[in-house]
Amino acid sequence: MSKKIIFTNGLIDLAQPRLGSKVIFKTDDFFASAKRIIDPATPVFKEGLFDKNGKWMDGWESRRKRTPGHDYLIIKLGKPGSISKVNVDTAHFNGNQPSMISIEACNSKLNNIKNFKWKTLVGKKKTKANSLHIFKTSSKSVFTHIKLNIFPDGGVARLRLYGSISKKDNKFGKKIINLASLLDGASVIACNNEHFGKAENILAPGKAKNMGDGWETRRRRDKGFDWLILNSITGDKIDKIEISTHHFKGNFPSHCSLQAAYLPSKKSSSSIVQSSNKWKTLMKKTSLTANKKHVFKNKLMKNDKINFIKINIFPDGGISRFRIFGKAL
Repeated sequence: MSKKIIFTNGLIDLAQPRLGSKVIFKTDDFFASAKRIIDPATPVFKEGLFDKNGKWMDGWESRRKRTPGHDYLIIKLGKPGSISKVNVDTAHFNGNQPSMISIEACNSKLNNIKNFKWKTLVGKKKTKANSLHIFKTSSKSVFTHIKLNIFPDGGVARLRLYGSISKKDNKFGKKIINLASLLDGASVIACNNEHFGKAENILAPGKAKNMGDGWETRRRRDKGFDWLILNSITGDKIDKIEISTHHFKGNFPSHCSLQAAYLPSKKSSSSIVQSSNKWKTLMKKTSLTANKKHVFKNKLMKNDKINFIKINIFPDGGISRFRIFGKAL
């Protein structure tokens, strides 16, 4: 059973641009733009493609350093948060990757980067060509800025900063809000499949750009159904539920149902998945249609307090966005 489950443990990439994260400083990006390092897409290699400065590379690449020191860049996180895991990807950099990397972080409201007080998040680590380098961190602090150091120069395709958005600054009052908003800290805990599109996409703001900007599972050839579990913002007075199948025309799910629960204590992702089959029904099995925003009125758990939701799709397919409106607690 566990082999079929993808556990994200509520972690999201805090460096992704749709959260508002951006590169605000770099020492050098002569060969490849620093902003590419936080591109959510998988890095690609384009054979024989050159620009005015040399070989086009899908990532950040500095020139060969001929002076003392090392290159680095600084990312301002769109949403401050804690970071549990880091992925430094040198995909397609072979012979031009850095010798070593390190990562620092800070929490600052200042605009002048010279006054930032950096804390080591990942100490100096050796890097390999064309490889994923995954490092766990022990810090529980909330950070606003990240500094990637490369020694002495070279290229990195992608930097992923997996963590949790800080919910301390969220002040919703008595407003009815979308409890499943990625921007406010909602996240996916686990899902059984995300072959064509990541489950996290359904929590993103705005309308999906295309099918790749939604959650899509592979074609099911056995019995059963696909599902995901999300950790929502704690709320009650659930009013309206929106399930969008925009761009999914021949591959939308036939039906969808929802379950929900309030779990007051911190539980492991595996125990949450195991208990989810017994959660209350938030929405009975309901038909879906192609390329449409479906709006439902909640009638089953209107006064229940919730912080976890399970979305079941039958038998498989894709949905682009999910929103559930209630009062944050």
